[in-house]
Amino acid sequence: MEHVPLPEAVAWRGVGRCVLTSLWMLARRQVHTPRQHVGRTIEFADGTRSRVYRETTVPRTAREPCFLVVTFRLRAVRGGGHRLFRVVSLLNTPLFVGFPGFVSKLWMADDERGRYRGLYEWDSAALAEQYARSLWRVLELVSVPGSIHYEVVPGLHRDDAVTAPAAFAAGDREAPSTQQWWRVVA
Repeated sequence: MEHVPLPEAVAWRGVGRCVLTSLWMLARRQVHTPRQHVGRTIEFADGTRSRVYRETTVPRTAREPCFLVVTFRLRAVRGGGHRLFRVVSLLNTPLFVGFPGFVSKLWMADDERGRYRGLYEWDSAALAEQYARSLWRVLELVSVPGSIHYEVVPGLHRDDAVTAPAAFAAGDREAPSTQQWWRVVA
């Protein structure tokens, strides 16, 4: 399925509301950075591996869990620039925690192909889709054209996707493993 960003005006309004909500949440200390998964290496169906360098959670339980994976490649970032990006990326937190339905995110370092991934849990596939299509507008400012992709997997908690990869139902998601850049295998 081909994904597309939201129209710019719609996306930027959503991002603006998110930032305001995020600042309120940060002031109330509702945003947490547990270290449970930090340092863990995760392998994907396309043969790449990536290391978790940060985790972000909010005190919300997903009633309609959804696993969301986002990937992109940064424009003009090489070598030590990746290390710097991982440090300053913390400043991006207000761009997602205030979106309706956000539960958690694992921040993944660049893989063998220079791609970053975010592994999210969302409450509602529709809200995850809305977020991903809005985030696209932010990412396109700093990403290599054509490198932004996302996949929404309804009914799956992020931790189940990460710790029990067999939780992925085959269903209509059967495709060559090289096309399943988003599917966790180990």
